[in-house]
Amino acid sequence: MPVIKIMNISGEIVGEKTLSDEVFGASVHVSAMHQVVVAQLAHARQGTASTKMRGEVRGGGKKPWKQKHTGRARAGSSRSPLWVGGGVVHGPKPRSYSLKVNKKVRALAMRSALSMRVIEQSLCAVENFGFEVPSTKKMKVFIDSLKAKKVLFLLDQRDENVVRSASNIPGAKVLHVDSINVLDLVHHDHVVATPAVLEKLEEVYAR
Repeated sequence: MPVIKIMNISGEIVGEKTLSDEVFGASVHVSAMHQVVVAQLAHARQGTASTKMRGEVRGGGKKPWKQKHTGRARAGSSRSPLWVGGGVVHGPKPRSYSLKVNKKVRALAMRSALSMRVIEQSLCAVENFGFEVPSTKKMKVFIDSLKAKKVLFLLDQRDENVVRSASNIPGAKVLHVDSINVLDLVHHDHVVATPAVLEKLEEVYAR
């Protein structure tokens, strides 16, 4: 059974927590994580890039010069893709970049990402952050104790003091349990979660 450290906000180890082997001790499926991350990044694209084809560019209605006996190449429109100010050939048009990923693959990728964090010993729990008021200094001390540049905090309920304490620290990000995703789990060096979040993950992603 996977075991992780329980820490306090001062960065001290105060205990251990045993996790579900089914969710946090699964084999790491790199292909599934890659598929989900690519789909997530593709879904974030706006898809609003647009260019005009030769039929959509203004002007060019008149033939620039007669067909023969000018010594120049034949030209039927000044809006040809070969001309400056002409249309664009095979340019982008508004479209959706979203990719379909099966529900089972998403679940497999999430279990893989969580298990990878346990294997790398980059997942720990904090029972109570204990911020009565926002404190960037205390949060920075805690993050420095983890020796990580990018830390992801997972909360079971919104804590404005935690959010504001981490907001000015580069690389720190706070997410609610409902917003957990594979991209953020893979992107950050260390993941800090409350016990309630870990229990929720075990409940949702157990097969």
